[in-house]
Amino acid sequence: MNTYLDCVPCFLRQSLEAARGVTSDARVHERIVREMLLFAAHLDLNRPPPFVGQAIHRKLRELTGLEDPYREAKHRFNRLAMEALPELAALVQRSGDRLRAAAQCAVAANAIDMALVSAFSDADVRAALCGLAGEAVQGDWQAFLEAAADANDILYLADNAGEIAVDRLVVETLGPQRVTVAVRGAPVLNDATLADAEQVGMHELVRVIDNGSDAPGTILDDCSASFRRRFERAELIIAKGQGNFESLSGVGDNIAFWFKVKCPVVARQIGSPVGTLALLPPATGRRKHAAERAGEHS
Repeated sequence: MNTYLDCVPCFLRQSLEAARGVTSDARVHERIVREMLLFAAHLDLNRPPPFVGQAIHRKLRELTGLEDPYREAKHRFNRLAMEALPELAALVQRSGDRLRAAAQCAVAANAIDMALVSAFSDADVRAALCGLAGEAVQGDWQAFLEAAADANDILYLADNAGEIAVDRLVVETLGPQRVTVAVRGAPVLNDATLADAEQVGMHELVRVIDNGSDAPGTILDDCSASFRRRFERAELIIAKGQGNFESLSGVGDNIAFWFKVKCPVVARQIGSPVGTLALLPPATGRRKHAAERAGEHS
């Protein structure tokens, strides 16, 4: 997905809110906004939005001297999500379609995103974790099931801290023996890293790798060679989060995008309102399911 002019005001907001969220130094606030204005003036709109997010947060870490400005927030999100996990696991067990229920829980938890809101209270996090009632869901679920049934090698691209605890429900339901989970290669925003995966016990369920990048998405040309090889080998990729949709849409036919729609630009892209839980199947799954339905009616 390319960057749109509509994204530029959002980048400015993010840069200022991020700076205010990690330091009270007004000089840093001014510097990061000025740097963002200069960056935006020469921005290549053919690059995906996470490319800009990466630049913002590299500069923020440089100006503050903090390697991971969101470490404490991520630790808190993970703890709150682990506390909520038994309730969510019980909900999944009661469901007639456990995988769909697990997926919806995991996508609802995608709301824990500090690119969208610079500060989350404990109540906000709990609401994101347990606030499924009445949320619209988009996606051909049957097409995803058919794609998943044929896949013995699934690469699961995690997104945020806190959310990654709920991803455990999906991994357990898919079958850990065929899943590898990937996280960010270095801190950016509240995105999950290897430390977050370990805090929620994901490494006890499945193999966990990192992508070698500090972008808030998956920009393949910025990822490590080993990750790119693993990405190419996967039969099915589940890409969590809007940043992964922005950076990987159009990249391959075997990618399912699971995320909460958080901005009008992406909402227009997928034809659903902001707030929708998007469970978009891979293109191969959509085509296969469409062909099967056509055969049923021929």
